[in-house]
Amino acid sequence: MSSLEKVPHPQGVSPMPHQRHGGRCGRVLRLIAASFLLFAATSFYNLASYYNQATTANVYDKVRECAIRNLHSDLSFLDSAVPITVEEFLARRDRLARALAASKVDAFVLEPGYTFQYYGNISQTDWEPWEPEERPFLMVILPQLSSSGNISAKTAFLSPHFEEGRVRMLGIPSREEELDIVPWEEHWNPYETLLQSHLFNGRSAKIMVDEEIRDFIVRGLDSVGFKTVGLNPEVELVRQQKSPAEVELLRAVNTGTVVAVRAMRPCLVPGLTEDEVTEILNSALLSINFGLFFNIVLFEEHGALPHGGFVTGWKKLTPESMVVIDVGAHYLGYSSDICRSFFIDRPKPRSPSALDFIMQFLGKGSENHMAFDDNADDNNAKLRAEKFKVWDIVLDAQSAAAAAFKPNNTAASVDIAARSVIEDAGYGYGFTHRLGHGIGIKAHESPYLNKWNKDILLQPGMTFTNEPGIYLENRFGVRHEDIYLVKETGDAELLSGRRATGPYDP
Repeated sequence: MSSLEKVPHPQGVSPMPHQRHGGRCGRVLRLIAASFLLFAATSFYNLASYYNQATTANVYDKVRECAIRNLHSDLSFLDSAVPITVEEFLARRDRLARALAASKVDAFVLEPGYTFQYYGNISQTDWEPWEPEERPFLMVILPQLSSSGNISAKTAFLSPHFEEGRVRMLGIPSREEELDIVPWEEHWNPYETLLQSHLFNGRSAKIMVDEEIRDFIVRGLDSVGFKTVGLNPEVELVRQQKSPAEVELLRAVNTGTVVAVRAMRPCLVPGLTEDEVTEILNSALLSINFGLFFNIVLFEEHGALPHGGFVTGWKKLTPESMVVIDVGAHYLGYSSDICRSFFIDRPKPRSPSALDFIMQFLGKGSENHMAFDDNADDNNAKLRAEKFKVWDIVLDAQSAAAAAFKPNNTAASVDIAARSVIEDAGYGYGFTHRLGHGIGIKAHESPYLNKWNKDILLQPGMTFTNEPGIYLENRFGVRHEDIYLVKETGDAELLSGRRATGPYDP
């Protein structure tokens, strides 16, 4: 027998010690190898996860920087905007006083809010940065007749006594060196104090209020003998017709907001979420000292919800997504409200790296480097074609409405002009809201452009949003929104820069 041949162990005889040691070594080596493979796989998985997270963060930062850089390349839209002067605030009150006198109303009473801001340059948060409280602080504007027969505004204030010093420090525009303040103590009835003051001398007066004043104040005024009435068209017209300075402020903030969206669009890449795009646009607006107001970013079927909601924000961007951005900002007290609908550019293809292959093997492919098949299936091709079709229909509807912004046309006629285009194209069911509204220090002001508003006639100086849309539930939405100024003659003036020209040029 050869010395190399194995001799079987007799039954019941154990292997020699060196043979048992060799078996244990094999098992140990196999365990070490398995551990190494597990460690390597885990390391690659963690590396892929880190790479993917780092890439996402890096992409977000690059898009944000790109959007801000593009926006800052030309800020000429801010050149003509200057704050409203003291003289203009006083002139507004005089116009109001003449409207009150013509309406046989004794005074206009208002508390801090948008109306107070319009006439007194103080917003609600300027007065109460915490929250609206129960102590009434009121501005009272009364028409007074001069010896020459001219009507001007007499302005006074009802204030808690302990706040009188702060009221005087607010810098409220005034003709007088000292504000005329009627103080009231905490244990007094403030409304009775106002009635018995030198402003009314106990006389039951007709007081006009608007929708911003709180109900308990109206009830308090009524309870002591004042007769409160709501706004009438003559008084509303004071604020509806914008001055040249207001027009320039509206032009600046609305053009700037459109430019910010346009500056951001070429920077956007697949994989960003609605919330991330919102934050990027907010950063761009803040970089030019615009105050944030609202920002609704919607992709694809979310765009069929005109105002979005808490249910949106998570959806990710693709080159096939119809993007709808409805955004407003504030600048020097005036509001923007614009909307753009568009596609992003398709990403340029690149050769995959070794790490891309590893991530693909581990199921961690980067969404920022997705490959797109240009040979889309028939359903996708039809959907894309319909998006382009709807985009054009909505633009045509906006053009029709713009042509209807003429003096003495009804508010209804402008809505109907746009609605007819959309209905004739077979999408009337998808235009689910009014055409637009007035805009100024508030984004939503009267008059309102809906098809039943046949009593309001457009006047020169009025400014409006023009925002037709088509919303196809569970599919996509399209809306175009720009700002227009009604002129004495000729076409309405566009105040938001330039209109969109195509889905890749919003």
